[in-house]
Amino acid sequence: MLRAHCGRNLHSPLHVPHAQKKLMSNSSSTTEFLLFAFADTRQLQLVHFWLFLGIYLAALLDNGLIITTVACDHRLHTPMYFFLLNLSLLDLGSISTTLPKSMANSLWDSRAISYWGCAAQVFFFLFLIVTEYCVLTIMAYDRYIAVCQPLHYGTLLGSRDCVHMAAAAWGSGFLNAVLHTANTFSLALCQGNAVGQFFCEIPQILKLSCSRSYLREVGLLVLGACLAFGCFVFILFSYVQIFRAVLRIPSEQGRHKAFSTCLPHLAVVSLFISTAVFAYLKPPSISSPSLNLVMAVVYSVVPPAVNPLLYSMRNQEIKDALWKTMSGCFSEAIN
Repeated sequence: MLRAHCGRNLHSPLHVPHAQKKLMSNSSSTTEFLLFAFADTRQLQLVHFWLFLGIYLAALLDNGLIITTVACDHRLHTPMYFFLLNLSLLDLGSISTTLPKSMANSLWDSRAISYWGCAAQVFFFLFLIVTEYCVLTIMAYDRYIAVCQPLHYGTLLGSRDCVHMAAAAWGSGFLNAVLHTANTFSLALCQGNAVGQFFCEIPQILKLSCSRSYLREVGLLVLGACLAFGCFVFILFSYVQIFRAVLRIPSEQGRHKAFSTCLPHLAVVSLFISTAVFAYLKPPSISSPSLNLVMAVVYSVVPPAVNPLLYSMRNQEIKDALWKTMSGCFSEAIN
C-alpha cells in the first residue's frame, strides 16, 4: 500500500508519506558510523592497540625493505621483482587503510568514524585489494612465461609491457573502487549506523541500507565476483602448466630453482584467496560477530604483514639483496 501511495505522488514533494519522509531523514542525517569494538574494557583495548601497532610496524618494515631493496639493487630490475615492488606498495596501502583508525579508536576509547572517512576507507581498501588481485594474476602470467616459455620471456615481458600491465591493474582497481563506492554511498540508509566490522566495508554498509535499495550494488558485486573467478581460473591454469613444465626439468637443481621462484607467489595467492573466500562465502550457520571479526583481521591484516616473509624465505636473490641493503645501511650508520 505504501509503494502504491508513493507511486501516485511521485512528482509531488508536498504529498510524500510520513514513513518515507522519516526514511529520507534517517539516511540523509548520517554523519558518522560506529565501528565494531574489539574489547569493552580499557585493559583489553590497550592490548589491542599495542598488538595492532606491532603488526603494523612489522608490515611497514618488511614491505619497506622489499621496496627499498628492489628499487636500489639493479640485479632485481626484472619483471618478477617489478611486480613484487607493486605488491609491497599495495600491501602497505591496504594495511594503512584499516589499522590506524582501529588503533586510534582503541587508544581513545571510541568507535566513531565520520561518514566521509568511512567512504574513503571503503574506496581505498577496495581500490588496493582489487589492484593487488590483478597484480597477483599478472605475476602468475610472469611465472608461466618464465618457466614454460623462457626463450620468449624478454619479448613477451619487456619493460614497456610490464609498465602497461601494472598501469592496467592499478586503473582497474581505481575504476572498480569508484564505481562501488559511489553506488554504495548513494543508497538510502535506514538501519542505524553501527557497522559490524572494525573497518568500513561494503557488505556491512549494505546491511544498513533500506529494503531493496541495495539490489543494484549486489548485482555489481556479483559481476565483480565473476571477474574475480575468471582471474582465479587463469591463475590455476597457469600453475597447472608451470608444475607440468617443472616436473619435466631433468636436473634437481633446475627444479629447485623453478620452485623457489614460484612457490612464494603461490603461497601469497593461496593466503589471499582462501581467507577472502572464507570471510565472504562461509555458511550462515557458522557466522557470528566474533568469527566475522577474526576473519576480517585474517584477510585484511595478515597478508600484508606476511607476504614479504613468504617471498624472502625461499628466494635466495631476495635474501642476498636484503642482506646487502641492510649491511650497507648499517655501515653508513656506523660511519
